[in-house]
Amino acid sequence: MGARSAGADSPAPASPDLLRAVFRQHAAGVAVITARGAIPVGFTATSLTSVAAEPPLISFGIGAGSSSWPVIAEADHVGVHILAEQQRELAETFARRGADRFGPATSWRNGPREVPLLDGVNAWLVCRIVARVPAGDHRLVLAQVETGGHTSAGRPLLYHQGRFNALRD
Repeated sequence: MGARSAGADSPAPASPDLLRAVFRQHAAGVAVITARGAIPVGFTATSLTSVAAEPPLISFGIGAGSSSWPVIAEADHVGVHILAEQQRELAETFARRGADRFGPATSWRNGPREVPLLDGVNAWLVCRIVARVPAGDHRLVLAQVETGGHTSAGRPLLYHQGRFNALRD
């Protein structure tokens, strides 16, 4: 019989609450995904994943009930932004329902393919959407990288235990 880890809980049945509790223990990088419809849309994502190097593919999840989903569902391209540790307020703005995400407090410009690009981020990509896959109450979006850029100076913003955090040495 193996030793039980200190503080380990007894098994719990699968549920949305269990999944949320488990993933609060998983630190994730913070990204903002943007797209252009009649108006620009965007949302904060912690589900961004590098899928393949050849061809360069990424994926992210978006709630089917998200205010951004109708535009992402029809968009050809998206912008992907890796946030810097000092961009906590930007992450909160793009995570908050009903926020004026592209208002005066947000510095952005039209990038390649007319994708809204946020200023001051650690890195950005413009990607062509190649698939949208139903996944429970979310959609998994697969996109191929077309162009991008990065700075090497910034430290990333992280999401852990329900809060935005910075790396510590």
